[in-house]
Amino acid sequence: MTTEFQLSDQSIGAIMMALQKSLMEQSDIVPVLKGFRFQLSDQGLVVMNPPLVKFGLEEVQEQDAEV
Repeated sequence: MTTEFQLSDQSIGAIMMALQKSLMEQSDIVPVLKGFRFQLSDQGLVVMNPPLVKFGLEEVQEQDAEV
């Protein structure tokens, strides 16, 4: 018997965030993907530890304050 699972919209978003983070940081995406912990939900597989991506809002706010 084979069990099949599908990725949820949340898990696809987590993969896309991992890709964005690796591109921004010019780092390898493989360790992030290998570190994902999944849980099965009604919507499909959900990533329990999605990556955090910071866009440097502090820098933007500091530049606005200087003007």
